[in-house]
Amino acid sequence: MRRRTAGLIVFFVTAVVAILGMAITSAFRIRPQPLPEDAHTDYILIEKKRHRLTLYFQHRKLRSYKIALGRGGGGPKLKAGDAKTPEGLYKIDAHNAHSKFHRALHIDYPSAKDAAMARRRGNRPGDGIEIHGLRNGFGWIGFYHRLIDWTNGCIATTDEEIEEIFRVVPIGTAVEIRG
Repeated sequence: MRRRTAGLIVFFVTAVVAILGMAITSAFRIRPQPLPEDAHTDYILIEKKRHRLTLYFQHRKLRSYKIALGRGGGGPKLKAGDAKTPEGLYKIDAHNAHSKFHRALHIDYPSAKDAAMARRRGNRPGDGIEIHGLRNGFGWIGFYHRLIDWTNGCIATTDEEIEEIFRVVPIGTAVEIRG
């Protein structure tokens, strides 16, 4: 019984120290100046290997963000349910301010090419690919969410970052997702 109690105490102390460490790290993290209110983008580049999303306007880089991707691993999305992030050329076709995640930009996946490739394999291509923040109520996790790829194929940022991205990305913005 004492061993179990000691184990629980060690667990709770470790958890408290970890949470305090996260809070302190977040509090002292240097945040970039927000993009200007009149800024907007015309191209988004998502580099899966680098876990990076970059916003551009007229071939000029505006800002880059570290991201989390689909938990299905590398390579392109092959079928519905594989939890992979697709690769290819797409567009932002909707804004969703009332998503189950903190804001979401819907990507027009699957393209005709994606759908045809999935059909050739006898699969459905899947859908519902978005750039979004954290699940509602979990914003406190902040940038620590990037420690693992956790989405079902989407591209995830912090809530603070998706607020900025949501504001500067209009519907119709080109999105390129590279492996």
